[in-house]
Amino acid sequence: MMNEKTNSQDEARGTPGFLPLYRQVKSLLVRRISERFWQPGEILPSEMQIAAELGVSQGTVRKALDEMTADRLLVRRQGRGTFVARHDESRILFQFFKIVPETGIPVFPESHLRRVETAPASPEEVARLALRPGDSVIRIARIRSLNGRPTISEYLALPLERFPGLVSQADIPNNLYDHFASDYGITIAGGDESLRAMAAPAEDAALLGIPEGTPILAIDRVALDLDGKPVEWRYSLCDTRHCHYVSGLR
Repeated sequence: MMNEKTNSQDEARGTPGFLPLYRQVKSLLVRRISERFWQPGEILPSEMQIAAELGVSQGTVRKALDEMTADRLLVRRQGRGTFVARHDESRILFQFFKIVPETGIPVFPESHLRRVETAPASPEEVARLALRPGDSVIRIARIRSLNGRPTISEYLALPLERFPGLVSQADIPNNLYDHFASDYGITIAGGDESLRAMAAPAEDAALLGIPEGTPILAIDRVALDLDGKPVEWRYSLCDTRHCHYVSGLR
């Protein structure tokens, strides 16, 4: 149980390193999602129930849930309650997939799996995924299409230790983030992404049906779980002749 009075007094005094009470509540609730105490798609107890359990005010719980909703970890449904967010296609389009056709209407890409393999992690994979030397990774290569047009040549590296059995699956799903959450209990909460323009390498150009050296967009992303740990390194080479990279500024 949390002591709201003591925390409020400390906050008023400006105690160095103090974490506001609602942030402490948020941290506890995020940990419950991370540990699968609540499953994706599951409804949470009411604000009043959570407040009574933790010994804090309902307003403190509401503020924590507001932040978690803004972080897209929760979904509020009018008249129904608050639910743990799923990595369904609409959420991924909104939060993670920024390539939009010229029509301006987002569509979830189709995927053609080229290869899946395991291998000792390269020095760069060790660094990007915070692995130990000697750890192994799963490498996935696939082509993603928008409206039937090959648009993205994509390469992924995943820590083998966190995804046992993935390589042996008969069919690796198109929507990996939903698969991570539902089958492995790993929720992708955010990540770090960088962009640069480059000339298309010969192999990827052939896969995308464009001349070698065509200008393309390279998207380099490390996806993070709820604890801020690297889960996936994804490198995407995008033919943007018929689409745009769209990022909302809010």
